[in-house]
Amino acid sequence: MRRVEHVMGFPVSVRIDDEDVPEAAVDGLFAWLREVDARFSPFRPDSEVSRLDRGEVREPGPELREVLDLCEEYRVATGGAFDVRLPGRGLDPCAVVKGWSVQRGAELLRAAGAHRFCLNAGGDVVASGGPWRVGVRHPEHADRLCAVLDVTDRAVATSARYERGEHILDGRTGRPATGLMSVTVVAPTLTEADTVATAAFALGREGARWAAARECCEVFAVDAERRVLRSAGFPVARGDVTGRHLPGRSSRKPAGGTKNRLPVTARE
Repeated sequence: MRRVEHVMGFPVSVRIDDEDVPEAAVDGLFAWLREVDARFSPFRPDSEVSRLDRGEVREPGPELREVLDLCEEYRVATGGAFDVRLPGRGLDPCAVVKGWSVQRGAELLRAAGAHRFCLNAGGDVVASGGPWRVGVRHPEHADRLCAVLDVTDRAVATSARYERGEHILDGRTGRPATGLMSVTVVAPTLTEADTVATAAFALGREGARWAAARECCEVFAVDAERRVLRSAGFPVARGDVTGRHLPGRSSRKPAGGTKNRLPVTARE
């Protein structure tokens, strides 16, 4: 079963390889994502987020409270680089909402009996069962890949400038984050992978090391000088992936090469 819909401002695709999973499960997935967009989008004046920001809602509901607690956890963990309440700007928890909501959607599919599926939300992926092949896009060339990954029961998220320009701000300065061209994180859930990737990008040059030091996270980053930094356990499927290894918690053996400049020819 396959389906693609445009939700929350980006395409969301799902592929389910299991037999006998009811189509209603996919209907429920997209209904949930549309509900999240209606409730948590800062761009909708009637959303719960917008009404909370204007003071029209005194206390957030339990799901929004969960999101805001995650936002605060990452604000503290990054020393303020990741911040959804920047001066002069409205409350914007999108950096957490996307991964959190898509991960919840994946859990809805599992509850309906799906075991082998791939859920792709604007390039961020939940891979259930597997292995699944997931490409890491080159930060400067849309038709090229930096690496191809083998992913089983993990999530992959990338933060970069190439789709939306300098949209990630460093909360410590209020200015666009610098130091990294892109950062990809592999983690057990998309909630963590997406938020860690955004937080690492906001931290700048130090962000790759910060992300690699987090429990169960594997990292591939390209800095402003086009140097590749990656954790030793980054799950490369094939090809020569260049990079300098980051210190971190992984005990897996490194894969690929050890050069320190970004390749421009690796592709599926």
